[in-house]
Amino acid sequence: MNRRTLRATGIVLTGMLLAGDPVSMIYAAPVAGVSVATTAEAVAVGTGSSSPSAGVSLAVADCLVASNEEVAQEAAAQQEQVSENETPVVESEYADIAIAQVDNYVNVRTEPNTESEVVGKLYNNSAATILQTTEDGWYEITSGNVTGYVKCEYVVAGDEELAKSVSTRYAKVTTTTLYVRTEPSTDAAVLTMVPIEDDLVVTDESIPGWALVTTEEGDGYVSTDYVTLTTEYVQAESKAEEEARLAKEEAEREAAAAAAASARKKNSESSSSSSSSSDSSASYSAPTSSNGQAVASYACQFVGNPYVYGGSSLTNGTDCSGFVMSVYSAFGIGLPHSSSALRGCGYEVSLSSAQPGDIVCYSGHVGIYIGNGTIVHASTPSSGITYSSVTYRSPICVRRIF
Repeated sequence: MNRRTLRATGIVLTGMLLAGDPVSMIYAAPVAGVSVATTAEAVAVGTGSSSPSAGVSLAVADCLVASNEEVAQEAAAQQEQVSENETPVVESEYADIAIAQVDNYVNVRTEPNTESEVVGKLYNNSAATILQTTEDGWYEITSGNVTGYVKCEYVVAGDEELAKSVSTRYAKVTTTTLYVRTEPSTDAAVLTMVPIEDDLVVTDESIPGWALVTTEEGDGYVSTDYVTLTTEYVQAESKAEEEARLAKEEAEREAAAAAAASARKKNSESSSSSSSSSDSSASYSAPTSSNGQAVASYACQFVGNPYVYGGSSLTNGTDCSGFVMSVYSAFGIGLPHSSSALRGCGYEVSLSSAQPGDIVCYSGHVGIYIGNGTIVHASTPSSGITYSSVTYRSPICVRRIF
């Protein structure tokens, strides 16, 4: 019996009691009023008067008390049954995340069978959201612009540790210049400064209002009021996206070769001139070829020159992205003055496949790979343009222009 039924029973009983006593009929309205009052009020009326109507009030009050007790008992029983049979389970936010674990990639298909059309590729360590599971061992997934089916055996689902290990948490700067501090306090010393739109890798968010990030000068804290926090996974690539990427890479290679050839011709024509436009008394050799090795060789000439935040002069001072931008500018290649934007230039290659001239991207930093596990980069104000191991910090990606 539910609560609404029990209340109706009390009202019907009131009517029955009133109908059975002529005197009670005279006081029907007052008694009805008592019957909908609180139980305590009804009992007080019943004990304070010897009139027939008071007796009716007491009877109604007793009925209401009994009804309320039944309601409470039934509710408690139902709650106990829910607690025993339907224990709430809070799912992890990673429960429906699938991570590809393959040598290269797994095909995403239109239907859950190996004969259906391939609509995209889910590369190793790429992530997808599981929409449903079929009875014959397929997941329907969505990732990026790709929705389709993959065999369950090629992905790992619901593994929080794995999902975190293949994702990257970023803090994108939303203010003109962001201070990175040594401690999570506005009174702490400034470790370094980061320009707007740059991305920093976040390593910890346990302190409210602050994020621990990695920078060239070391780990430091930024206020979350001035960054946008995001989690990025590598996602599936559709057939159309793959075709567009390959076409873009080929066009960029051709453009880079043409620009380098133009630069060689220009340098050759001016080689007999004794005048120099250099802003330094030092002598530097102009590019003579159109490949990555030439980029690396040219960049190494500037080792020992100063680091200047926001600068782009290879001789008088530059920051990390200004260094890469200016080196490639000598080859006729225009690149952005932003470490995060450089992550989208050229095309990506693996660290193990890196060649001289490739751009190595870190959290809030970039350098140029010169071979033998080494980069040249505009490091810090104290070290200037220098050499470092390519793994002195964890690279985010490697981009190839030539």
